[in-house]
Amino acid sequence: MNGPFLPFRQFVLKVHSRCDLACDHCYVYEHADQSWQVRPKVISDETVTWSASRMAEHVKRHGLDQVHVVLHGGEPLLAGRARLGRVIAELRGHLDGLCDLDLRVHTNGVLLDDAFLDLFAEHKVLVGVSLDGDRVANDRHRRYADGRSSYDRVIRAVELLRRRRDLYAGLLCTIDVANDPLAVYRALAELDPPRIDFLLPHATWDVPPPRPTPTAYADWLIQIFDVWLDEGARVPVRMFESILRTSRGESSLTESLGLEPSDLVVIETDGAYEQADSLKVAFDGAPSTGLNVVTDDLDAVAAHTGVLARQQGLGGLCDTCRACPVVDSCGGGLYAHRYRTGSAFANPSVFSADLLKLITHVRHRTAMPTHALPYDTIEALAAGFGDEADMKHLLAGQRTLRRGLLAGVHGQDGAADGWDLLTRLDAEHRGAVDVVLDHPYVREWAARCLTGGGHPGYLANIAAAAAVRAGADAEITLQDVDGVFHLPTLGAFEAAPGSDGRLLVKDERFTLAGQPDAVWHPVRTLEADGFTVVLEDTDPHRHCHGHQAAGRLSEAEAGAWQRAFTVAWSLIETDHPQHAAGLRAALSTVVPLAPPVGGGDVSSAARHAFGAVAIALPEDPATLALLLMHEFQHVKLGAVLDMVDLYDRRHAGLYYAPWRPDLRPLEGLLQGTYAHLAVSDFWRMRRRAEGGRPEVQFALWRKHTADAIESLGETQALTPVGMRFVAGMRRSVEPWLAEPVPSAAIAMAADLAERHRTESAAQ
Repeated sequence: MNGPFLPFRQFVLKVHSRCDLACDHCYVYEHADQSWQVRPKVISDETVTWSASRMAEHVKRHGLDQVHVVLHGGEPLLAGRARLGRVIAELRGHLDGLCDLDLRVHTNGVLLDDAFLDLFAEHKVLVGVSLDGDRVANDRHRRYADGRSSYDRVIRAVELLRRRRDLYAGLLCTIDVANDPLAVYRALAELDPPRIDFLLPHATWDVPPPRPTPTAYADWLIQIFDVWLDEGARVPVRMFESILRTSRGESSLTESLGLEPSDLVVIETDGAYEQADSLKVAFDGAPSTGLNVVTDDLDAVAAHTGVLARQQGLGGLCDTCRACPVVDSCGGGLYAHRYRTGSAFANPSVFSADLLKLITHVRHRTAMPTHALPYDTIEALAAGFGDEADMKHLLAGQRTLRRGLLAGVHGQDGAADGWDLLTRLDAEHRGAVDVVLDHPYVREWAARCLTGGGHPGYLANIAAAAAVRAGADAEITLQDVDGVFHLPTLGAFEAAPGSDGRLLVKDERFTLAGQPDAVWHPVRTLEADGFTVVLEDTDPHRHCHGHQAAGRLSEAEAGAWQRAFTVAWSLIETDHPQHAAGLRAALSTVVPLAPPVGGGDVSSAARHAFGAVAIALPEDPATLALLLMHEFQHVKLGAVLDMVDLYDRRHAGLYYAPWRPDLRPLEGLLQGTYAHLAVSDFWRMRRRAEGGRPEVQFALWRKHTADAIESLGETQALTPVGMRFVAGMRRSVEPWLAEPVPSAAIAMAADLAERHRTESAAQ
């Protein structure tokens, strides 16, 4: 990209500035900006040529592979077929061959006929239509100037599009809470649109929207969302999809949600460049840039201060928005909706209460893999595996969850300084903040804080670690936890008693003020074949695994871990590449556990510590490989359960697990079964190299796992997604059951299984 700005990829070209309807909620004619009155009614051929050439110039300069152009108004069809044909041909002539041109027209539909559709078909132009719902809803606002209804003509246009589906882009509906939400949704859905866009009515703090209750717009949309979700989301709804996408760390599909910078510019009928049309509701002249296609290129528009102001992401939001737990989805709402005289756009959206309630509800309700995780990711994980792309979905969900937890902690006593620094860094150095927040025990700490068991002041330590990683100067007082001042992902200071923990970060160096004798214990790592994980022996929140964590390792102990890890990782990559892909992408941390009294192997995963496993170093590196694979299964499934309901969480039944003497709740059986998929697979491959004991272990664990899968399948508490997940596990195990195993090994495995059953019955 040339220049310190974002190139434009979306263009709205106004081809006609008047309309044949008189909708009383229209942002072009009914709000503060009235510039339409002095503009040409129709765009000239010369202006079209200049516009197309400016777009082509911009595409070439910035190497853009795709741009989107919407022919708009007023009502664009008033320009007539001949002029529209020339406009389309000019755009195609300049841009086809340079980039993929997504060309659309947005119309009220009353003039749409087969002749227009033939033109659009010839030039591959998609058609979107404005329709506010059923007849009652639509005629509340969308009428002719003499009061006549537009409904029948619009429905006729949509029916034409339904017969020529390759041209049908979707329906746009402006919300009026006086309308019945389900009647509106049903009327739109029955027209089988490729997508529905629900738009909040344009309003500001100076001219707020009609609001019969404090969250009337959220309540209206929630009724639709619940029906939409329950019916399988059969019609895509851009607002709902955008909330779901941003909630799992993906991009929004609309400028009204999400933190992505705006890359849209409007070209008016006189060639004037303007910012988004929605700004017309703020004040007269709000969208203006003072630039024109004849005299100015698009880089000049991209550098305009008004355009740049809408590209600042989190850093461009007010303090209230930045502290909001759903800011990653809301993004502060539509820029125009933030306006208030005196503070301009430095405010939350006038719909902020609605957006908070709606997004929170959507996140609470989404239990379907279509929305929480892609189906192919569910399938890959259900089989027991999951590659880098699948792990990215889990990581995105965890990032959202951690940020939400931190937003909950920031209001507690002692957290203010850390929150202030963290939000500043997040605006300027988001990557460094993400690295620290990805540390597994950040969530463990935050969850404890929210249940009254943590130290809110530790937020300062998190912020300080981000400052160090960002190379940003800072001064902040750290929280002492268990006698050390810990910086997650970096290490810990051990200081003299009574230290105030004031950390100074300057020129990428950091020190404890007034503590020259403080001992710094840097974080250790394990590395093998380019794969690096943290060997975490300093984090005070690692004591959550149900087993005693080891203290700070000696150099000799750390060396023993490295040697074992090198061999174990080589074994995993060689014999279990499908497991290695997921481990490499999402295993970030190994916590050494203290060796158990009496010997034996001990390992664990913690529900709130995604990315971490805890293990007492075994004597055999092959056992370390097994334990890494086993515990990482728990890590993956825990993240899945954070995003998808696999079972009815109200279910209180207890179930027999073949590998344990005690009855297990359903989640415990599910976790154990999923972990033992990896155990079975480990021994399946190990027996090919050794035979003997691995043969017995494979026979035992494939049978245990298969039996547990059948127990899961028989419960009535699984959700449809849960049944799909269990079916995926079954498909992995079934071919293993068919693999030949020596009869002696099968007999020995049966003896072990009977011993397990006897122990269970005795208890």
